[in-house]
Amino acid sequence: MGAPDTEPGRLITLEGGEGAGKSSQIDVVAECLRALGHEVVVTREPGGTRLGEAVRAVLMTEFDTPMPAMSELLLMFAARAAHLAEVIEPALARGAWVVSDRFTDASYAYQGAARGLGDEAVATLEHLVQKDRRPDGVLLFDLPVAIGLERAGRRGQGNRFDRETIVFHERVRAAYLARARAAPARYRVIDASAPVEVVRSQIRTALAAWT
Repeated sequence: MGAPDTEPGRLITLEGGEGAGKSSQIDVVAECLRALGHEVVVTREPGGTRLGEAVRAVLMTEFDTPMPAMSELLLMFAARAAHLAEVIEPALARGAWVVSDRFTDASYAYQGAARGLGDEAVATLEHLVQKDRRPDGVLLFDLPVAIGLERAGRRGQGNRFDRETIVFHERVRAAYLARARAAPARYRVIDASAPVEVVRSQIRTALAAWT
C-alpha cells in the first residue's frame, strides 16, 4: 500500500498599495499559521527565486526611458512562472501553506488598471502561466493613498513605483477594492491605517475564517 495522500497546502497572499504595511505584517501571518500546526513558506513577488530577484532588480530600476507597460507586465509573469515552478507549487504539493507578499492581484491593480493595459491582458497571462492556480485567501491591506505614500517616503530609499503620481496610486487602490468586492469570500480587507494591534487582530480574524 502506498503512503496516504498529503492534503494540499494553501496559498495566502498579501496585497495593497505602497506603504500599506504588508511586509511588516507577513511574519504575523506566518506565526498565526505555524501556531495552528502548518508548515509555512514565506515568499514575495516579484522575487522568491534567483530569476525572480534578478527580475525584481530590473523592475525597480529607473532607466533613461520609461519601461513600456507591456514589458513590465511580461517581466512580472516571467518571474511568477519561476516562482510557481520552484517555490509555490512544490510547497503546496507537500502540504505547506505559502504566504506571499503580492501575487497576481498586483498585476491587475498595477499593470492592468494603473498602467492601462486592462484586465484581459493580465487574465490571458494568468491563465497561461498559472492554469487554475489562484490564491485561497487574499489579505488586502487598504489605506488612503496619501497616508501610504507618506509611510513609503519614511522608509528612505524608494523605487520607481513609489514615485508614480497620486492618480496612478488611486487607480491601484480602486482596482484592489473592486476585486475584493467581486469575490468577498476570498478577500479580507484589512484597515491598514489602524493601530498595529488592531491590524494584527484583523489578520487573526481573517485567517480564522480560512482555517
